[in-house]
Amino acid sequence: MTSTPQAAAGPMPSPWKLSAFWFGTAFLWLLLLLILMPGDVQHFVGERDKGKYLGLLGGLGAAVALLLPPFVGAYSDRIGKRLPLIRLGLAVNVAGLAVMALAVQFLGGLTGFWVYALGFLIVQFGNNYATAPYSALIPELVPREARGRYSGVMGTLQASGQLLGGVTAFLVGQFHVPGFLSYALIAAVLLISAGVTLRGVPETRLPPRATSGTGVSWAQIRTLFAHQPFLWVFVTRALFALGQYSVQPFMRYYVEDVLHAPNPQTATSLLLMTIIVGAICTTLLGGRISDRVGRKPVIYVAGTLMALVALALLAAPNFGVALALALVFGLGFGAFTSVDWALGSDAMPSSSNYARDMGIWHVAFTAPQMVETPQGALLDYGNHLGGTQGYTIVFGLAALFFMLGVLLVRNVPETPTGARSDHGT
Repeated sequence: MTSTPQAAAGPMPSPWKLSAFWFGTAFLWLLLLLILMPGDVQHFVGERDKGKYLGLLGGLGAAVALLLPPFVGAYSDRIGKRLPLIRLGLAVNVAGLAVMALAVQFLGGLTGFWVYALGFLIVQFGNNYATAPYSALIPELVPREARGRYSGVMGTLQASGQLLGGVTAFLVGQFHVPGFLSYALIAAVLLISAGVTLRGVPETRLPPRATSGTGVSWAQIRTLFAHQPFLWVFVTRALFALGQYSVQPFMRYYVEDVLHAPNPQTATSLLLMTIIVGAICTTLLGGRISDRVGRKPVIYVAGTLMALVALALLAAPNFGVALALALVFGLGFGAFTSVDWALGSDAMPSSSNYARDMGIWHVAFTAPQMVETPQGALLDYGNHLGGTQGYTIVFGLAALFFMLGVLLVRNVPETPTGARSDHGT
């Protein structure tokens, strides 16, 4: 085992500047996936086929997010550069938003849908192209003893970006803002936040490698997962993501079918914003606590809280009680988010492959998005049996996933503060 010096000499960048890009990314995905795309797809294909075509878009996007980051990360490691690739991905992302906006403004029917789908795939490609090298910055620039604080700031800005997205969605609906202006606003927020990161973070000083290609071999993946800290961090992150995506896509249906809210869209927006407010309250605190007591105790509390609330929501007698439970869920979710990046950064086996390995780690969050299709089928099956049994199944599975994550995170070996490993993969 050999020690590797930090890639960028000098003082650490501000955690707020380093995390600013994640604010814009969170704003983009909340507003795009949960608000704009469902309405736009319905505009193109009509009421009858909206679910099928929206699911198709989601599946195509998830495939890009699943496959691209490890390869871009490997290329970033090989050339020893991060920021130029982030800039390129950002430009492609904005170009994709422009294509989507033009399709909404000037096209209709299936022709408009396929142009819109092309724009969405360009957005996915550009954003994930930028995310791969960006993901390497925390493990590369921040020593282990400060990663909890940096991860907490990142979680705070992620939740703040989502909150701004929720508020923006509410205003867009109230004032009937034209679709193309919404896409222009997303691009503006993304560019400003990314600009803060690009100006506030030093370029890495990694030497380019002599190897060619950007491939990720099965041998490299097997070696990576043979590293026990990475294996268990990957598994537990995937379980928490499975819990999240078991419930999140069906929140509006839950508000309508279980809580019987008179205005489901507004009620769902309030529920989501309450969760985000709760998350903001614990992201900074959880990260700082994890630097002192370790990552795993924070995960134990956060995951247990989220599992209990997932079950309690099924018994909520009215919307007011559901809002209170949503706040508690947000407290747990924020605490988990506050240590998510720190836990992943600590588990990296080699400082020479940060971008590639963080890209593979990110798959633990993107791949579980595909659970939406089978969970949707379970929801319909249960509800067809009578009452709201479908929600009992789906929310119960979410609680199970959260608790499995809590139990299995115990397998993540504790790494002493300041320890570093560098055995190549």
